Amino acid sequence: MVQKYQSPVRIYKYPFEIVMAAYQKRFPTCKMIPVFLGSDIIHEVKSEDGAIHDVERRCRLNIDAPYLLKKIAGVDHVVFIQKNCLDRRNRTLKIFAHNESFSSRIIINEICTYTVHKENSDWTCFEQEASLDIKSFFGFENTVEKIAMKQYTHNIKKGKEVIEYYINELISEGVTHIPRWTPAVPSCSATPDQPCLLESGVGTRSGSSQDSGVRTRSSSVCSTGSQHSQGSLVLGATAASITPQDSPTGEMTVASEDKLDADYIERFLGHLTPVQESQLVQLRQLLQKTHKGKIPKDAHILRFLRARDFNFEKAREMLVHSLAWRKLHNIDHLLHTYTPPEVLTKYYTGGWHFSDKDGRPLYVLRLGLMDVKGLMKAVGEENLLKHCMHLHC
Repeated sequence: MVQKYQSPVRIYKYPFEIVMAAYQKRFPTCKMIPVFLGSDIIHEVKSEDGAIHDVERRCRLNIDAPYLLKKIAGVDHVVFIQKNCLDRRNRTLKIFAHNESFSSRIIINEICTYTVHKENSDWTCFEQEASLDIKSFFGFENTVEKIAMKQYTHNIKKGKEVIEYYINELISEGVTHIPRWTPAVPSCSATPDQPCLLESGVGTRSGSSQDSGVRTRSSSVCSTGSQHSQGSLVLGATAASITPQDSPTGEMTVASEDKLDADYIERFLGHLTPVQESQLVQLRQLLQKTHKGKIPKDAHILRFLRARDFNFEKAREMLVHSLAWRKLHNIDHLLHTYTPPEVLTKYYTGGWHFSDKDGRPLYVLRLGLMDVKGLMKAVGEENLLKHCMHLHC
């Protein structure tokens, strides 16, 4: 069975260039990530203007596995191939990684993306998705799957600390601003017949002085780790905190393409492990694709996941059946369209009575005082069922 991971959106409250500079400081080795044994660049391409920088490297990772399993596999570490595609013009970084070791038995793929925040150009967004497919591994498939997921989860948590550490290190060194990439301005030779036209302030003494100061600060950042650029979450890199959003209310919301972010989950849905966050994000994305109208609120989706111990397939099946049932009985409009018959208003012995210790409303139904057979003869089974659904909408 293929195991998938989809992270919520994580946002650095720092410009893209600062995040990239912090990333560069993590290579070629990082003392804060003991499992990362090192890397070798096997292919590197840069565009003439410096806007595009592609790096492909072979990375060695130590795996915390039982000695017997390592002995059977015949290796002390595993090798991943990682390709980084940095686009300074559009301020994006895409990271593709896959395993080279045991590639005929295990397939691991990972895609990480760093982009600029849509609403704040001085913040950087991070997203990650990965898949694990173990075809065969000497009869230890389940063991390897558990080890891989445990190691991956640990790397995600550790990566948050690492990237924040290097950002703070840059700030302590006085690097608080790195200018964005701009295309090089071709040199202009002025002649009496054809004067050179420059923008206001460019080429003046004061302008040169300011530009020199910016370049000095930029070079102090970019020179660090220039041989090794950004890595992926296979190596334990991830992003930091994010901006909170409004707390959800009700059970249904209009389906949209918005994405969950980590701080919103922590604030309004409670603490979740990385795997639990992934299940929530994946189930929500599935509902956005398959249900064009309204989908349940995030807290409601989380209830179904918890009811099935965060088993994605079981929670999905349960939630889809629930949505189909709601649509069949027109639950979303029943509260406003249904008017109970007078006989039910008089003789249906039940009512709301305060709430329980968790604040949930209580409905007390006194069946011993109700003539159920008489009500069914008077209004019919369908109307009685609709009345019950109306009471609990």
